[in-house]
Amino acid sequence: MRQPLKLLPLLRGSRFAFPLAALVALAFFMISESSYQQATATFAELGTEGTARTTIQVLWRSLTDAETGQRGYLLTGRKEYLKPYTEAQTQVAQSLDWLNRYYGTDPATAGLMKRVTLASRDKLSELAETMKLYDEGKEESWRALVLSDIGKEQMDTVRSQSEQLLAIESTRLAAARKSLAQTLLLNRIGVTAMTALSLLALFMYLRQTTVVVRQREEQRRIVQAERDLLEREVVRRTEQLTELTRHLQTVREDERNHLARELHDELGALLTAAKLDVARLKSRLGALAPEVAERLQHLNDGLNSGIALKRRIIEDLRPSSLSNLGLVAALEILVREWAQNTEIAVRSALEPVRLRPSGELTVYRLVQEALTNISKYARASQVAVELSSEDGQVRVLVRDNGVGFDVNVPRTSAHGLLGMRYRLETEGGRLILSSAPGQGTAIEAQLPESSEGQPAAPGHAALATA
Repeated sequence: MRQPLKLLPLLRGSRFAFPLAALVALAFFMISESSYQQATATFAELGTEGTARTTIQVLWRSLTDAETGQRGYLLTGRKEYLKPYTEAQTQVAQSLDWLNRYYGTDPATAGLMKRVTLASRDKLSELAETMKLYDEGKEESWRALVLSDIGKEQMDTVRSQSEQLLAIESTRLAAARKSLAQTLLLNRIGVTAMTALSLLALFMYLRQTTVVVRQREEQRRIVQAERDLLEREVVRRTEQLTELTRHLQTVREDERNHLARELHDELGALLTAAKLDVARLKSRLGALAPEVAERLQHLNDGLNSGIALKRRIIEDLRPSSLSNLGLVAALEILVREWAQNTEIAVRSALEPVRLRPSGELTVYRLVQEALTNISKYARASQVAVELSSEDGQVRVLVRDNGVGFDVNVPRTSAHGLLGMRYRLETEGGRLILSSAPGQGTAIEAQLPESSEGQPAAPGHAALATA
């Protein structure tokens, strides 16, 4: 055993080890496949030989049945006794046809089969001739034919020649069995050799298993440590990004509020003062020159438009209805004004919910952004806006019947949706986007309900609607 053990490391390090193993495996495969093909052919031959023996026996039985039916008919004159005779004729014809195809191509058996065929046909002819004489009323003739030895000689010929064919089949069967035994022996030797090689390969594999397992465990430990480090880093960076997003949103809203106050205080004061000055000039100069009065009226209209534009800008920057009337009323006003500007039918179902001020602002901005996207891209004719709460969750839904899009295809202009998602995540909520080409778009947001917020009074919604 020491010599093979010294040989194993040499085989593992040799470049000829794998080609040699492959060649040996191929050789055993060829031996096994050859044995299988030979065994399959032998089994097929055994089946054919068994069929031949059975067909010879069927031929004997059919001739005997034909003779029995004829004798019954001759003794009784009743036609029903001819049924075995009629069936035997068909069976004899089929048996002779198969046997001639099987033995006719072999010179060693072709002569025997030819004699069997002639004797069988002569026997059937003798039986038919006897019944013909019986039917014609020639009693002495058919009796003489029956009592003669012609039929016996024909049956003896069929039997003797068939027995020779059966003897040939027995010789072939013995040869086939011997061949099958040799094939099985060869296959047994191949299986034994393959088993020995498999045990050798298993022994070599087991010698390497411990080292491989140790190396794999060490690699797994290193990878797991790196993965844990990366996961901690991802969690830390995610928290930082979330905090940064929240800070940027807060700064953005603060800037909007500051800009809205500046516009309201500074620009509002300037526009109001300018409008008062125009009113004074119009009262003093308007009666002197109609052209001056027309110019002053045009200037006054422009100032009114500027004041209205200032109000819309301030409302977009800081929705005063949200802080004064509540979320439901603010959404009602937003939806109604958007429907008037876009001439798109809007159905709203808004229920009072409990949210913190930051959560209410998040919901308001989400609906505002969704409506803006619908007016830009959706080409919709109907929009539905819903606000409700259930099981401690506030649900916001904006759905349209527009062109839709494939949510699995990356979009370069999806910054608005991305901003919605991040804004909701900072409030502990999540965004669900559903869309398909030609089937519209549904934007659903879910936020945790807050016990700090107060639901809007029903009168607010009624006021906003009025």
